[in-house]
Amino acid sequence: MAAPAQLIRLTLAALLLSGCAALSAEALPIEGGRAPEFTLQNLDGETVSLSDLRGEVVLVNFWATWCGPCVEEMPTIEARYQQGGFEVLAVDFDEPADLVASFMEEIGVDLPVLLDPHGLVQRRYQVRGYPTSFFIDEQGIIRILQIGPMNAAQLDAHLAEMGVSP
Repeated sequence: MAAPAQLIRLTLAALLLSGCAALSAEALPIEGGRAPEFTLQNLDGETVSLSDLRGEVVLVNFWATWCGPCVEEMPTIEARYQQGGFEVLAVDFDEPADLVASFMEEIGVDLPVLLDPHGLVQRRYQVRGYPTSFFIDEQGIIRILQIGPMNAAQLDAHLAEMGVSP
């Protein structure tokens, strides 16, 4: 029979292991893991879910109107998006719809924008800085994580790696 101290250690180890097992790949937004599902509203008030785009390559771009590098990369993302081959979900961080809509009009960018009230989706994706982009394959797996702004060459390289050509 196990000594009381050994029994306590075994019980704690079992609890820790069961807690770790509860963390699925979906819970951790890492390359090679399943992208966490989310549903948000777009600027027109319609709900959009990541799973609606299953079967497509998806760029989920986390950004904010006050983020200079985000603003710099948006025209690059839009220009490439207009060429086709992938979907974009530009997830804005906790800003009012009217502010985001007027901002997008002001900078002349027409990407699919989703609103993330209270930043819940961004917390789920563990976004620590802006912009942060996740390239998700047709099966919903995160293949590339880009922290920081992308120029056209980087965006093209990431898309090529995902099998998307211009």
